[in-house]
Amino acid sequence: MAERTTDPIRPTDDDARALAQGLMRDAAFGALGTLWDGAPLVTRIALFCPEDGVPVTLVSRLSAHTGALLEGAKVSLLLGEPGTKGDPLTHPRLSMQALADPVTRNDARFEALAGAYVAARPKSKLYIGFADFLLVRFPPEGALLNGGFGAAFRLTAEDLLPEG
Repeated sequence: MAERTTDPIRPTDDDARALAQGLMRDAAFGALGTLWDGAPLVTRIALFCPEDGVPVTLVSRLSAHTGALLEGAKVSLLLGEPGTKGDPLTHPRLSMQALADPVTRNDARFEALAGAYVAARPKSKLYIGFADFLLVRFPPEGALLNGGFGAAFRLTAEDLLPEG
């Protein structure tokens, strides 16, 4: 007899939306998943989340993952840090799917976004002016939120962005 499974995903509610948006807003870094030579590649990136709620990173064209980002590839971001105590898997985390939106120096959005990024990540001022660096936005397409034991949610792009 086959084992019966139940869907572990709970209906999305305002608490889940707030937790997911908080994980995005507070993320200083995350794990970025792209494809490189047809295989998955995961790398750690620094992040900043401006008021529009769309995470942003600063990358070098010398990095392996940047080629996919420049092509506007679908990517994934894992956000959320384990606490200092307890099992790391009991702490909230967000597995987000996004479409890379490169913002290069010739893009009208670059100066304002670069200023906001440096204000949030002051050490980036040391290299944001280098010619090989660009910003990449990650407009969300959807996500899975693990809010802790027994608290799993599916979120839409609308769930992940602040109202307004």
